Amino acid sequence: MSLEEHQFSCRVYHEDTDFGGIVYYANYLKFIERARSEWIRSLGIDQLTLKDDYGMIFVVSRVEADFLLSAKYDDILSIRTRVQKLTPIRIALNQEIFCQTKLLFRSVVSIVPIGSKGSVLRLPEDIRKLMGG
Repeated sequence: MSLEEHQFSCRVYHEDTDFGGIVYYANYLKFIERARSEWIRSLGIDQLTLKDDYGMIFVVSRVEADFLLSAKYDDILSIRTRVQKLTPIRIALNQEIFCQTKLLFRSVVSIVPIGSKGSVLRLPEDIRKLMGG
C-alpha cells in the first residue's frame, strides 16, 4: 500500500468562523471533505465518471475526530490525507489539519463505495490500484 501523503491548502474565511473568529467545529469536517475530493481527483479518478461508468459513489461510514487547537479567521490550513487501510469495500484515511507546524485536528475517516440503491459495492481493482492497493 502506498504511504504517499496528499496535501490540500485552504484559507479560513469569515463564513467558516463563529462570532469570535474561531472556526466552527463542523467546518473541520467540510475542510477534510474537500481534501478527500482533491485526493481522489489527484489520483485521476473522476467521481462523475465513477458514478456514470461504475454506478458507484463514495459515502462516509465512520469518522473519529480529535479537535486539538482552534483555527482562526484568515489562517492558511494544510490538510494532509493518507491511506491507513484499503480493502475491497472500505477505505480508511488519516486526515490531519495543520496551521503552519501546529496540528489542529486529526481524524480517521472510513468511506465505502455504494450503488444507486444504497448497497455496499466492491471497489474495482483498477480504482484500488490507483489508491495504493
